[in-house]
Amino acid sequence: MSLRPVKHLSKSKPTIEGAGVHLRRAFGFGNTTDFDPFLLLDDFRNDVPEEYRAGFPWHPHRGIETITYVLAGTVEHGDSMGNRGVIGAGDIQWMTAGSGIVHQEMPKGDTAGRMHGFQLWANLPASLKMTVPRYQEVKATDIPEVTDDDGTQVRVVCGEFWGATGPVDGIAADPIYLDVSIPAGRTKTLPVETSHHSFAYVFSGGGKFGNASGPLPVRTETVGSAEAKPPSEADNRSLVLFDRGDEVMIRAGEEGIRFLLVSGKPLEEPVAWSGPIVMNTQEQLREAFTELERGTFLKAKNKN
Repeated sequence: MSLRPVKHLSKSKPTIEGAGVHLRRAFGFGNTTDFDPFLLLDDFRNDVPEEYRAGFPWHPHRGIETITYVLAGTVEHGDSMGNRGVIGAGDIQWMTAGSGIVHQEMPKGDTAGRMHGFQLWANLPASLKMTVPRYQEVKATDIPEVTDDDGTQVRVVCGEFWGATGPVDGIAADPIYLDVSIPAGRTKTLPVETSHHSFAYVFSGGGKFGNASGPLPVRTETVGSAEAKPPSEADNRSLVLFDRGDEVMIRAGEEGIRFLLVSGKPLEEPVAWSGPIVMNTQEQLREAFTELERGTFLKAKNKN
């Protein structure tokens, strides 16, 4: 077995999107190579309604998939195909934009004013850029949760893990999307497909990733051998990018640790990206925006 060293440790950065939604971006709109097939991860946890209620009014997408995972509050959504719905705490919406869709996402806080969750963008391969759009909306009760003997809990959103299979299927990048909770002081080794790119995003507690055998100094830059280098410590809003290997090791801190663990098969294709549209060439990108101006962007028929 080969332990994945930590390639980079960073903190998500504040940004404003949509009609004025304050959120934090873990990665996105930069070099996509390290995270391929994933493009962007936004952390929209916020306890101030004035900073998120304006939401994300009608906007287009093409060539990608957006994965919204809600922890608290609700998100009302609608689209150009006539779909309408609400996702709440623990729910997932996996939208394949494909050939093109126009939708809106309007966050509504819970009774305490909290609106917590994440949105991940996954790229589509060239062969599926113009596929028919579709939604997979999964309620919290349909997401399997497995608990190990030491109390480690894993919600399996997508892919197979510890004998459980997530409810989201038919995704091109063969992703694994997990919500992992490890009790205080526990050290855990989790399998990751060797050929996949993988990252973790911590959103509660903290701990050490890498060779977590002892209280070694913190490293926040690229590291080499997992056996020779110290682990990297990560807490709330920390993004951990892993190098290659088939396992990741975590030692939870005094408060335990909860994080997203995501991996996917790299597409290794050229990326032409502008705003909500991601294609393979600049020509395809220009064509998409020209179609938006001409009113020919939507290829799938409206349900209404």
